[in-house]
Amino acid sequence: MFPTRLTDSRGFDIAQALLEGFNRHYRLFRETSAAAKRRFEQADWHGQQRAQRERIEFYDKRVEEAAERLQNEFQAGSLPMDVWQQVKLHYIGLLTNHHQPELAETFFNSVTTKILHRSYFNNDFIFVRPAVSTEYIENDEPASLPSYRAYYPTKDTLRETLLRVIDNFQLEREFEDLGRDVDHVLAAVLSRLGEFRMRANFQLQVLSSLFYRNKGAYAVGKIINGFNEMPFALPILHTPRGQLVIDAALFGEDDLLMLFSFARAYFMVDMEVPSACVQFLRSMMPRKPKSELYNAIGLQKQGKNIFYRDFLYHLRHSSDRFRIAPGIKGMVMLVFDLPSYPYVFKVIKDFYPAPKETSRELIMSKYLLVKTHDRVGRMADTLEYSNVAFPRALRGGADRRAEALLPEPDRGRRRHARDPPPLHRAAHDPAEHLPAGSQPEADGACGHRIRQRHQGLVRANIFPGDMLWKNFGVTRHGKVVFYDYDEIEYLTDCNFRRVPEPRNEEEEMSGEIWYHVGPRDVFPETFGPFLLGNVQVREVFMKHHADLLDVAFWQGHKDRILAGHVHDVFPYDQDKRFRVPSSAAREVHEAGI
Repeated sequence: MFPTRLTDSRGFDIAQALLEGFNRHYRLFRETSAAAKRRFEQADWHGQQRAQRERIEFYDKRVEEAAERLQNEFQAGSLPMDVWQQVKLHYIGLLTNHHQPELAETFFNSVTTKILHRSYFNNDFIFVRPAVSTEYIENDEPASLPSYRAYYPTKDTLRETLLRVIDNFQLEREFEDLGRDVDHVLAAVLSRLGEFRMRANFQLQVLSSLFYRNKGAYAVGKIINGFNEMPFALPILHTPRGQLVIDAALFGEDDLLMLFSFARAYFMVDMEVPSACVQFLRSMMPRKPKSELYNAIGLQKQGKNIFYRDFLYHLRHSSDRFRIAPGIKGMVMLVFDLPSYPYVFKVIKDFYPAPKETSRELIMSKYLLVKTHDRVGRMADTLEYSNVAFPRALRGGADRRAEALLPEPDRGRRRHARDPPPLHRAAHDPAEHLPAGSQPEADGACGHRIRQRHQGLVRANIFPGDMLWKNFGVTRHGKVVFYDYDEIEYLTDCNFRRVPEPRNEEEEMSGEIWYHVGPRDVFPETFGPFLLGNVQVREVFMKHHADLLDVAFWQGHKDRILAGHVHDVFPYDQDKRFRVPSSAAREVHEAGI
């Protein structure tokens, strides 16, 4: 029980210091996110990528600063527990009219668990459950924008309203032909709605900030008519001439799920009230967990917190046992899951059998690389947890057998658990990647999947390293995703070579590699045995995609990236893009990366 009287002023002072630390964090976070508009207008793609990487590091830096301040000013680590009880109560009071209370609670948890002993994870001194409601929070400052704008057009004014939607974002760069683009959008909207009766509440609701990622900006909203709601997103890109163009119109939950996928980089979006933004997005994507939506808008620590809360809730209401995840056993990770829960957990092992030559620190650095890099729809996001305990049994005695999953050397050493979002099981036989009923000679689908998975990574300056089939999976949307990161390298750090000609008969007949291989040397012509064991697949692959086995393919992409080129990346298929006149001289891109 908490004391009813707050007699120690230190409690309030510590709570105030904690909130000041969070407010500084969110101010810097928001400034960086808001500056994405300027970077987009200036086509500063390298700056956009750099800001996306650096913003991920903001949170941990602010937590370190806040913990250091509490230690220096209040000797926080040695304070009695009744003071920490007061700190939490004062902190709740300070959040009464706060616009980001859920984020501030998570920040409180991060700082206090850094100061207090780990045994206090599940006690009353942290926010295991949210204490402040985020319902109906809105930015009520006179000069500020609401979280979304509502437009009420008639059929006759729908085109004019769409023009106003785009104009209200006040982009300081000219469109190539905004009227033409809006005509495309209007035609797409009317085609999607079909013959409809406009109800009294017919409206467009559009989030007030554009969503920036890579080289695109996205207007996100929904069309409401009666009880029907239709989500939409309008991607805005630069043409080769430096003008703007609306590239497509995306409709429906499935298109939005692809746009906000866990395999994409986090968006930059300016939000005063992030809970309002997430609530709006959740109304368009009800199947998307709230944790993943917070991740998608760059608030991955909040997403991590919500995931943990959801997981504890699920454990309380389920009784199945943890198990080793189906599939081929990994060499550096122990992978397990709960059959009733659509996530897998990966724990870094303490020992790695030959021929693996790695370390815990190196593996963690690879996962951090993926976290801060552009995942281009080809690499799954992860959440990192330290010192997380999994229950042997539930209250009531239901045995979960979490401990039995771990090999003897690893028991009691669950230092880093990671949870990629849900994937369909990876197919280990190449032929299984083909659409049901298709023949490899007819459509080359398997070769396209192989190309798809590598071309996306290549354009993101990533070489996967270990390209075995078992390290790739297929999402529910049919996209190939890579999820084994312990051997990835930047493409620009790799040395692509051809296998040297043997100098004599002994070398030619040797079953061993007789030429020198450096630590980052890659020989594309040797990929065949790993990828093309199926004879039918090999025949089709060599017919359509043989260049993937050629040094020139890889070196060409490497040279282009080194020259400063930033590839366009589309979270939607080619057939969704508007066709514009050839005079626009737009580049031809491979879509669906």
